[in-house]
Amino acid sequence: MMTTSALRRRAKEARLWLFESCFPLWAEHGLTDAGLFPEVLSLQHDEVARDVTRVRLQARQTYLFAEAWRMGWRRDTAARLVQSGVSILTGPALAASGLPGKTLHADGRGLADASADLYDTAFVLFALAEAANGPGPAGEALASANAVLGALDRLARDTAHGGYAEALPAPAVRLQNPHMHLLEACLSLYRAERRADHLARASEIIQLFDTRFTAGEGGLLGEKFARDWSARPGEAADIVEPGHQFEWVWLLNAWSRLANKPLPDAAARLYGFGLSTLDEAGRACQEVTRHGAAHDASRRTWPQTEALKAHLAMYGQRGDDRFAAAACRSFDVLMDEFLTEDGGWIDHFAADGSVLAKDMPASTGYHVVLAFAELIRVMDA
Repeated sequence: MMTTSALRRRAKEARLWLFESCFPLWAEHGLTDAGLFPEVLSLQHDEVARDVTRVRLQARQTYLFAEAWRMGWRRDTAARLVQSGVSILTGPALAASGLPGKTLHADGRGLADASADLYDTAFVLFALAEAANGPGPAGEALASANAVLGALDRLARDTAHGGYAEALPAPAVRLQNPHMHLLEACLSLYRAERRADHLARASEIIQLFDTRFTAGEGGLLGEKFARDWSARPGEAADIVEPGHQFEWVWLLNAWSRLANKPLPDAAARLYGFGLSTLDEAGRACQEVTRHGAAHDASRRTWPQTEALKAHLAMYGQRGDDRFAAAACRSFDVLMDEFLTEDGGWIDHFAADGSVLAKDMPASTGYHVVLAFAELIRVMDA
């Protein structure tokens, strides 16, 4: 109970940081003169000029303000920013194919790179669903999301091997990461409108996870695969990312709740491996081998947030104080080392603790806000 109480105090600290620092900072920078969310700020919080901005960033910032609205932060401001995001994602971000492009001209001239990318598509779907789950406009957001799904099925579904082409034309190397975020988007869409096809797509990706993504040594989550989802030769098959092991633990938990299915056994396996890679303070590194040896020992913000979410998922499943204690450690790592008092973050540290980050990518906010929202949700439940 003492550990649960400690985690509850951290949930209050998370809400305070979001309301008093994070949301105000990113709302202050809101939209550029071209009506787009800025891609990056300097470490001093000045906007950094870029020729293009990623569509996925526009989607992630739309999510960030939808979450702010749901929490009750300055709802007029949050709603205005979400609606601006929906206008971007349902308008200039879409290519003639019906799928989102990759980048927009930062001056507002439309798409700079109209090529399709499954990762960007997944985040556009996610953001539209989150807008519908927040201030809306729900009808416009969901209609556009379903149109994008129709284009995705028509143009990119891999009927021979499963999943979707990560780009068009389909590349030789297959990736689990875009499919992971498509799963996240499908679950969010299912929460917004209880359509069976959203849950069916999610379950198809779970099947890929079971049969392909985790088919390698140790049953761990791989990253890169051959065209037919078989293992690639050499080092590519041996490198895994602790952050993604943790992220899947949380997503498997979310899927099991929505689909009313048992939590897959893989969740405990990935969680146990992820735990074994943390350092003595509970920090997650970027890449390790399947035997746990560091491959890229640098540390970014996002794996810390995914560790926090995984601890919370296990705590929600089992109610064991050890998971609450692990969540406290991950939260403290975030607050003490990665996040700044004024609502930003130091996004990348070397293995020796020196700062590698040269600026503040806005896209990191999606990871931080989602993890803190999950902490608050679990503690409020």
